[in-house]
Amino acid sequence: MEIRAATVLPAQREPIELHTADGLTLVGELAQPADRPPVATLVTLHPLPTHGGFMDSHVYKKAANRLPALADLAVLRFNTRGTSSERGTSQGAFDGGEGERYDVAAALEYAEYHDLPRVWVVGWSFGTELTLKWAHDPLVEGAILLSPPLHRATDADLDAWAEFGRPLTVLVPEFDDYLRPEEARARFARVPQAEVIGVEGAKHLWVGEPYVRIVLNEIVKRVNPAAWPLPTEV
Repeated sequence: MEIRAATVLPAQREPIELHTADGLTLVGELAQPADRPPVATLVTLHPLPTHGGFMDSHVYKKAANRLPALADLAVLRFNTRGTSSERGTSQGAFDGGEGERYDVAAALEYAEYHDLPRVWVVGWSFGTELTLKWAHDPLVEGAILLSPPLHRATDADLDAWAEFGRPLTVLVPEFDDYLRPEEARARFARVPQAEVIGVEGAKHLWVGEPYVRIVLNEIVKRVNPAAWPLPTEV
């Protein structure tokens, strides 16, 4: 069977709640391999909720649908404060990336408390800003950024990640709306361990199965290289 956009592979999926230090309850889902423990964990941070971003944004939904089965990964998705999806609505209100620091911390604390192994943070668009600003936690092995606008995240945040020292992979669409590969390489030069990968033909939202496969393969290549490249059929 060819893996298509709507393919959902077997996994153990459970609704979860995250509890923030400022008293909010956030809703999410944890997907894990169906019959074995995960080898690593993706904590995903979604695009801008005021422009339609949420835990079900398509790349993350497809990661949860495929990667537990194909790459032995746990995939944690959740709605940041004030964000709604089919799973429900997280308490609170959008705070422009500031109060969301507590949302990031709550997701990492959940992973630690539940003994989820080898945590990598994956941020997409607004989620890349949250990653760069708030995810330098000792628990985090590394991060992968999809379409970083570098709008809220500043050079000071890049310098802080450079000092943090963890690996940083940056996937930049050729036709991104905000930051294209050449400029991204110049901006991320402040982070010696950053690897910037320009993706030919791609746009900010990674629409189209070929681009989804590129993103998921680049994630797996870093997080569980034994499972790379991902199969296109099961």
